[in-house]
Amino acid sequence: MLSMSPTTLARSSLEEMLESLRRRDEMPKDSLPALPSRPTSRARLPAMRRSLPPGFRVSAPATGSGDGKEEVKRKSEERELGCSGNSFGKIKSDQLGESPYASNSEEMLSEQRSGVAAVTSTSKSVAYRADNIGYFVNKKLQVWCWLPTGEWELGRIQSTSGEESQLQLSGGNVVKVSTAELLPANPQILEGVDDLIQLSYLNEPSVLYNLRCRYSQDMIYSKAGPVLIALNPFKDMQIYGSNFIAAYRQSLVDSPHVYAIADTAYNEMIQDGVNQSIIVSGESGAGKTETVKHAMQYLATLGGGSGGIECEVLQTSCILEAFGNAKTSRNDNSSRFGKLIEIHFSTVGKICGASIQTFLLEKSRVVQLAKGERSYHVFYQLCSGASSVLRGKLNIKLANEYNYLNQSNCMAIHDVDDAQKFHKLMEALDIVRIQKKDQENLFAMLSVVLWLGNITFQVIDNENHVEVVANEAVTTASRLMGCCEQDLMLVLSTHKIQAGKDSIVKMLTLQQAIGTRDALAKFIYASLFDWLVEQINRSLAIGKQPTGRSISILDIYGFESFQKNSFEQFCINYANERLQQHFNRHLLKLEQENYEADGIDWTKVCFDDNQECLNLLEKEPLGLLSLLDEESNSPKATDLTLANKLKQYLNSNPCFKGGRDGEFSIRHFAGEVLYDTSLFLEKNRDPLHSESIHLLLSCSCPLLELFAFNVLNKSQKSSGPLGESVVLNFQKQSVGTKFKGQLYKLMQWLENTTPHFIHCIRPNTKQLPGMYDKDLVLQQLRCCGVLEVVRIARLGYPTRIRHQDFAQRYGFLLLDKNVPQDPLSVSVAILQQFNILPEMYQVGYTKLYFRTGQIGALEDTRKCVLQSVVGVQKCFRGYKARCEFCKFKRRVAVLQAFVRGENMRRKYVSLSKEGVHLQKQKHMRGTSKTLDERQRAIIQLQSVIRGWLARRHVDDIQNLESLDGQQGNCISEVKDLSHAHDEVPPSVLFELQRRIEKAEATLGQKEEENTTLKVQLQQYEKRWSEYEGKMRSMEEMWQKQIKSLQVSLAAAKRSLAAENTASQNGRPDVSPSHYQSDDNLSIGSRTPGGSTPHKFSNATPDVRAGRETNGRLSAVDHLVREFEHRRQVFDEDAQALADGRSGPLSSSASAAVEFQKLKMRFEAWKREYKVRLRETKAVIHKLGHSDAEKSRRKWWGKLSTRLTA
Repeated sequence: MLSMSPTTLARSSLEEMLESLRRRDEMPKDSLPALPSRPTSRARLPAMRRSLPPGFRVSAPATGSGDGKEEVKRKSEERELGCSGNSFGKIKSDQLGESPYASNSEEMLSEQRSGVAAVTSTSKSVAYRADNIGYFVNKKLQVWCWLPTGEWELGRIQSTSGEESQLQLSGGNVVKVSTAELLPANPQILEGVDDLIQLSYLNEPSVLYNLRCRYSQDMIYSKAGPVLIALNPFKDMQIYGSNFIAAYRQSLVDSPHVYAIADTAYNEMIQDGVNQSIIVSGESGAGKTETVKHAMQYLATLGGGSGGIECEVLQTSCILEAFGNAKTSRNDNSSRFGKLIEIHFSTVGKICGASIQTFLLEKSRVVQLAKGERSYHVFYQLCSGASSVLRGKLNIKLANEYNYLNQSNCMAIHDVDDAQKFHKLMEALDIVRIQKKDQENLFAMLSVVLWLGNITFQVIDNENHVEVVANEAVTTASRLMGCCEQDLMLVLSTHKIQAGKDSIVKMLTLQQAIGTRDALAKFIYASLFDWLVEQINRSLAIGKQPTGRSISILDIYGFESFQKNSFEQFCINYANERLQQHFNRHLLKLEQENYEADGIDWTKVCFDDNQECLNLLEKEPLGLLSLLDEESNSPKATDLTLANKLKQYLNSNPCFKGGRDGEFSIRHFAGEVLYDTSLFLEKNRDPLHSESIHLLLSCSCPLLELFAFNVLNKSQKSSGPLGESVVLNFQKQSVGTKFKGQLYKLMQWLENTTPHFIHCIRPNTKQLPGMYDKDLVLQQLRCCGVLEVVRIARLGYPTRIRHQDFAQRYGFLLLDKNVPQDPLSVSVAILQQFNILPEMYQVGYTKLYFRTGQIGALEDTRKCVLQSVVGVQKCFRGYKARCEFCKFKRRVAVLQAFVRGENMRRKYVSLSKEGVHLQKQKHMRGTSKTLDERQRAIIQLQSVIRGWLARRHVDDIQNLESLDGQQGNCISEVKDLSHAHDEVPPSVLFELQRRIEKAEATLGQKEEENTTLKVQLQQYEKRWSEYEGKMRSMEEMWQKQIKSLQVSLAAAKRSLAAENTASQNGRPDVSPSHYQSDDNLSIGSRTPGGSTPHKFSNATPDVRAGRETNGRLSAVDHLVREFEHRRQVFDEDAQALADGRSGPLSSSASAAVEFQKLKMRFEAWKREYKVRLRETKAVIHKLGHSDAEKSRRKWWGKLSTRLTA
């Protein structure tokens, strides 16, 4: 008996606090709220965490003959509960260890706390479940019964008799079974639920039936708490693509899916800034590779779309599948290597790079195949899809012509086109930016491996020594490798042994020669695979600025158990043991450890713990891997000696069982596997002779030379001749040891991430859609511990918040202000205020634990309160904003008044300038119009005169003609009259003569006038050309004078600025320069005509001498502005006169007169401007310091000289 007293039992500070809170319960109702008592659940008793009463004693467990009965009763109860005999857990583990990958160990619980926590009971739980079975029996409801055939069947209870019950099965048969073998069935409303947690009765047949219902409806995804269960449909499912990605991204769909897991990982990475990992596990053929591709597709869509680095990340799957996947007896696309794809994201959630890490490529598949299996896909794709050019260059034959490929009699896969796959591989290599030259070298190495397999040997003596047969295989392989045929044949048939300084050449036997050839082929392919992964990583590199945010996706080979299992299956199953331990640790061990460490009521859930199997494999110095390495280092060891040694040292381990003929079996988490030690030592050593490395170094092929140098770097022999010691040092670390180190690094990486688990299940072994093998599915569910995960998720508390965080987040909701302000008191008061039931939460030492959905009510209340607060703040802030707006509005109005006034003044100045310009333009247009009118009038007058003259001339000609006709008539008449009267009157003859003389005189006068006008026209044209030359010379002279004045004013302004600066700094010889403000300008009026300059205020020099320095600068600024204004006016006037030069000739005289007037105005303004400039100089001299007068005189003297010049 063990007795404990209050003096020997230490009380923690939390226990004292709980005691003080318990005393508050006795206070009046208006006192502070007290901590609620721990709920007494039907499934478990409260843990003994509080202070124990005086005289408390703990009795030792009773021993005696009753132990056997109690054990039988316990097993019967467990079978009734469906949690042991036929549950997913067989080995009950209460040893909750810490992570084996952590660098520093952490103490979890003290011995005293562990001892107290072990005092639990399950009697109430058993009674409760027994009552449930009795209820089903009394009501004659549907139950699950265990048939003698070893299967669960659904039936309805017809009658009961003692310990037996009569059931009618779903097929109509009636059977009698023991009542103890019955398990309750769930109601029909719960058939096909998407989460196993929703099942009312959690047992094996219920889980199997639920998964079967969903699988029959093509719903392959289900949830088991935090784990996603994916059943391989063995057909194309229309549940993927951009539409489904958008639906899950926008939370429009909440059904289980691989997209939902990827979305959860992405959101947690963005929100928490913690690296995430998606671990996909399952047996070979369960669909892990396809699940990984869908997860990568979702992340690539979220991380950028369909171009750039996202497309490259997706194309890596096509490349790695071709070089690392093969057809096995269980799976047409089995991954024969493991890979960890780490996708890096930027701070905004876009993919910025990726990296790939591979594990243990199955090299033996290159040279050895089982019946019905194939080698790696890329060999068959190359033989089927290579172009004619590539085929001729590499001498590629059909797949059935290569010994490495035709030994299994399996050349193709049903519904798979290898030629089309090869074209997709070429596209993927281009997208990942593998150079064309590197692609050619890549395919050349594949051809080398195939032709090496076709090299044959011929026995030459009785000792079975061989030599290489010189055939097409030797010629092609040596040509592609870039080496001599004789060197290749010598390496494959002989072996050098170093004996001191001498070397002995030894002929190889047939088996040794085949081993050397196969070792070279395996080395080339494995090195080629590593080189390809390195090239992909370079293409996907994130650069020099990693963000630290990533999502890792682990796709590793599934658990395998064949009729004959060798070293490769051993390594694969070892890796799956490690992943299962990681699964158990995060979902089963750590979950329960956290509950116990924080002191909440919790009854441990039993589960299969594979730690004992891991100890069998990893324990040093008597673990299986250690013993394997020890035998590998022994030159006389054989496979039989290895089997005997394992049986000698490991036979006491319950997970190991020795066999006959070099066989042994290991009980893994997924079942017992029988291994054959044949070639175990050879594959673990993975030898490569020094002659092979010599040959690779001498090859002209760059890849082979690179592979050999990598061997030298790993062997750490950078100098000296290459000999046997180099190879032995390189092979010092065995394959098993290296793989163990890789697994430990992988586990360390996964421990630093937030894991998300996807467990893939193979529903049948025939790879047929719609077929559901219950026994196969049940075995896989038992192995992965799904039921235990669901139990912990149902009984556990998924929502956990620290006391400080809870009080900080919800403390403002507390109405009672008299509660102590420590986080625990505030948290408890909030829970009581919102009437949260005690069984819905538990109070731990550091955290509050809530069941599913409880925190949602608090969040809704918090959201409503915050929305109300935000509403009040919105109104108040709106009022303040409006008040501030009114103030700013008034200030802005004042400022706008000043600004608008300044703008109007500036606008007035510009308008006045424009008015002057417009007046000038109007004057010019008026003058031009007048000239045009006069010209038109003159032309019209000339045309009238010339028309009159022409008409008159025509009339005269007509008159003359008429006179001639009349004269002839008159002569005839005279003749006639002469006959009659004998003479003509002389007056008529005189009149005719006078008219003729007058017409001749008028014609001569017009000709003289025309000659005179031509002479005048030539004179006017000559004078106009002279005027144009004078105007150009005057414009040039005027521009030079303007530039001279401008330079003088700029020099004056700089000198004044220098004087202002000097006076500011205390030097009397320089004037201040920071008073150049436009506010001190006083612009005077201007004459409307625009011909006179601006007039400024006539302030006396004495008054100006009394102003500050800015007055002097203002005066200079006035002069500068007037100068700029007048220069613009003169430019415009000169331009106007220049534009009018092409006018009519009659206006040339007026243009010359206007130009003379402009010149006179300019000369007058220049003289006036010089006078004002001298006056300004005198004023500045008077206002300046006496020490600066000399320098200013010199400057003004230079300026005056320049102006007068």
